[in-house]
Formats: sequence, structure tokens, C-alpha cells
Amino acid sequence: MLKMILFSWLLFAAGTAQAVLTIEITQGVKGALPIAIAPFGWSGQSGAPEELAKIVAADLTRSGYFAPLPEADLPSRPHDAEAVRFPDWRMVRVDNLVIGKLELLGPDSYQVKFHLFDVYKGKSLAGYSFRTNRRGLRRVAHQISDIIYEKLTGRKGVFSTSIAYVTAIRKAEKNSYALSVADADGYNEQIILDAPQPLMSPAWSPDGKQLAYVSFETGRSAIYIQNIETAKRTRVASFKGINSAPAWSPDGRKLAFTSSKSGNADIYVLDLGSRKLTRITSSRAIDTEAAWSPDGSSIVFTSDRGGSPQIYQVTVGSSGPTGKARRITYEGSYNARASFSADGSKLVMVHRSGGRFQIAVMELKGGQLTIVADTRLGESPSFAPNGDMVLYATEVGNKGVLEAASVDSRTHQRLGYARGDVREPAWSPMP
Repeated sequence: MLKMILFSWLLFAAGTAQAVLTIEITQGVKGALPIAIAPFGWSGQSGAPEELAKIVAADLTRSGYFAPLPEADLPSRPHDAEAVRFPDWRMVRVDNLVIGKLELLGPDSYQVKFHLFDVYKGKSLAGYSFRTNRRGLRRVAHQISDIIYEKLTGRKGVFSTSIAYVTAIRKAEKNSYALSVADADGYNEQIILDAPQPLMSPAWSPDGKQLAYVSFETGRSAIYIQNIETAKRTRVASFKGINSAPAWSPDGRKLAFTSSKSGNADIYVLDLGSRKLTRITSSRAIDTEAAWSPDGSSIVFTSDRGGSPQIYQVTVGSSGPTGKARRITYEGSYNARASFSADGSKLVMVHRSGGRFQIAVMELKGGQLTIVADTRLGESPSFAPNGDMVLYATEVGNKGVLEAASVDSRTHQRLGYARGDVREPAWSPMP
């Protein structure tokens, strides 16, 4: 029996949310920026409900671009700007300092203040105040990390985003599957759907409030859309044959997907308001894995019409395709499952060259291909919403795990799942 579970609460143990996905940094940037993050002050009588400085330090470390000073090496632990002695911090050779404090305002009401300093210039780069409840404290810590990351790198941080993924627990008597959403650091898992049948291809709506996915609960593939907060879901495509690989249009009004309703696997677009179905491709080949360009003017997809799986692109208008599909990948014997960066300048894809599967990023202008991860079996890549990293599934020791790599291939991290295999990752839009 299919069970839908919506958690209106977050997972806590001893007052602290637990990480469902364990994160291991497998490669960082040499010469990462040294930064100090002092423990945040706390005004309450008992222990602080969250160790905000540790969350921020973990976020920045995970990015691979920062090297937080170990807490034991901090020369002091200031909470206010007036208490900061910059010469002390220059002595330990950190470029930047983060301080802050957490105050209890009332029942389940908190205020968080923080400052980011340039140690060598002796000046404040950022200072913010947040009000939240206990459940929102981790979110505030991620927001602080985002602010620090943007101030020091010039690029938006993605620590406040979420990831969707499918887990599989395989047992002799039966298998179980779950579609889940967690914070980008693996905490606060929310199970969207539990099922004994496979779940596939989660795709975020542009506003981050809904997921489209494929379920086999009726005995054949069907595409559903589910609201993450309310758990309300709608079956939107259950045609005869294959229904797979849903992809939202940038305006959230349409869904591209693969269907074999006419006997062959082709790309269709469904208008979610009118339920009008438009056929985008019509060939004897297998056309699948559609992805919209950020401006909504075109769709890329995987097709074997040239003899091997490659990426093709077709322009689309309100009534369907406005031209012929053209092949855009030529390097390697296999290119599939492409998706766009948020600025539309790049594609990430599964690439094969020399018999190995790899995760590659291609510049659309010029076609330059960069291998960002060399994996045994890479699949389902997607960009972080700031375009700095890509997330994908692979296998390590015959177990499904997620990995993330920077687009310059200098940083890598692995996200493992203790209870089984984890697959089909998708990075959420910016909140």
C-alpha cells in the first residue's frame, strides 16, 4: 500500500536535527581562504539550542573554498564588534573573522546577530540581525553562510537550498523506496512519498514548492506533481506505454516529458492549466530526458537518432517546435541526461569517452567540454542554483551515493545514506 508522509516538524534528537545524508569532503581547494568563526554568544540559562558557529563553519568547509580555523586555535571569543582586537587575529593569519550571538527574546523566539570582518583592513564587511523560532535556527545559520560566501567570493551561496533524492532499501522479502527532501547539508529530511514500487526522476518546480516525479504504483509508469508542504498530489501523465523524465518550464506552467503513447519514445509538452499536450519530437529514435533552457525558448534532450546517445536542441514556441532539432554534442561516444546552468551558458551531462562514464560540463558557446568527475557510474547530474557545483549519483562499493563536484573540478564531496542506496538527486532553486 502506498503511504504518503508529510512531516510538519523537523527531525530532532536531543534538541538537534540529525543529518540523514552524511557528507565527506573527498577533495578540497589547495590554498583555501583562512577564516575564523568564533562561537556565538548565548543569553539563555541552559545550553544553546543550536551551535550556529559550527553550522556556519561546516557550510564553508564543505564548499571547499574556505579553511576555518580550529576552535582550539582561536585567540579569543568575542561576541560584539567592540571586543574584537584585530592584531590578535592577524597573528593567527586569518583573512576574515565571523562573530555573533544568539539571544532568547521569549517563548520560542530568538534573535541572531552576526558580523563579518576583514581582519587586515580592520573593518566590517557585513552585519545582519534575524528573528526566528527554534526550528528556524539552522536555516538562519545557512543564510549567514550564504551572506559570507557571497561577500567573499562574489557568487551567491547555496547553503539555504535543498536537495531531492530517491532512496532504495533492498531486502529479500521486499524493496522499499522513498522520495525525500533534505537541506543541502543533509539535515532535516522530509519524506515526500513512501512506496514499495520504484520512484524516479524528481524535478523541482521553479518556485521550489512542488516536485514532479515518476511512480510505478499502478504497475506502469505515471508522472505525478506533489506539493511539498501540503502533500497534495496530482497525476498528470499516465498514457499507455512510457511516461518518464518530467522537466518544468521556467514559468512553471508546462511540463516536458517522454511518452511512448504513439508507439515511439518522443518528447511532449503538457500545459498544466489547459492539459493541452503538444508533441515536440517525432522520429524513429528514442528521444528522452528533456530539459528547458532558462529563458524557455528551447529544449535539450537525449536521442540516439545518430546511432549513439547524444544531446540535441530544439527551439519551441507556444504551439510546439519552431525548427528542426540539431545535435550539439560531438565529443565522446555517449552524452546524455543534460541540464542547464541557471544562466543558460552551460550544460552538465553524463559523458562517456574511452569506456568510462564521467560527469562533464559543456560551454554552449564554443562547445568546450570539461570533465568534472570521473566516476564508475555517474548519473542524473544537475547544477547547483548558483552554477558553482554539480550534484550527481554514482556507486561506491556497490552502494548508491550522491557526489558533488565544483565546475572547475577542484572540490569534491560525497553524500552517503546509512539506510540504503540513494539515487536521482535534484538541486532545488534558490529559496
